[in-house]
Amino acid sequence: MKADPFAQLKLLDVQALDAKADQLRHQRSHLPELAEIATLTAQRKELDDQARDARIVVDDLAAAQAKADADVEQVKARRTRDRDRMDSGAITNPKDLERMQHELASLERRISTLEDEELEVMEQLEAAQAALTRVTEQLSAVDIRMADLVAARDEKTAALDVELESVVAERAPAVAGMPEDLLALYDRLRASKHGVGAAELRQRRCSGCQLTIDHAELAIIRAKPTDEVVRCEECQRILVRTGESGL
Repeated sequence: MKADPFAQLKLLDVQALDAKADQLRHQRSHLPELAEIATLTAQRKELDDQARDARIVVDDLAAAQAKADADVEQVKARRTRDRDRMDSGAITNPKDLERMQHELASLERRISTLEDEELEVMEQLEAAQAALTRVTEQLSAVDIRMADLVAARDEKTAALDVELESVVAERAPAVAGMPEDLLALYDRLRASKHGVGAAELRQRRCSGCQLTIDHAELAIIRAKPTDEVVRCEECQRILVRTGESGL
């Protein structure tokens, strides 16, 4: 392939711009905030699940406590009615009084049992509410951190996008007037050679694969016309000759 030496030199400028654009895109997709956001997103989902489960436990225990409270009050109300009847003197039959006294004793035991159960439910509810509070606080902390990270990510992304737009804008005039076949070869090589399609031959070394070119190959390159497009024998990239090539 033939190409004007100046066009070949311009190819190095295009390569530098493309490399800069690739670097900016890599920075944008590998911001440290992105990794932490991903970690916190997974953590938040887990905490959200825990909070949901904790709310269910709290609701169930709150219902259980309401029922325990109602049971205690119901038995206490019955005890009060029985005491009032005994105190009023309306019951005069000794057997009825004895039966009423036994019933009151039974109600007292029942109240004691229900109050113990009520206290146990209250303690469980307090523990469940404390657990829910802890998870809620953790969720709040994650949300605050996420908001900070998203803001930092957006700020950095915006700055990189501005820089990337500037680099992309520089490419159009850089490739203006260059041979289409040379650009096509360069683009094809860039796609298959990790983003580097053209490399400078500098001090007898290919700046693409970083291998030193032996004397025999250098002699072949030296003998080629300046408008001949040279390829690195090792990596097959376009090898651009400059005043620093060591030829």
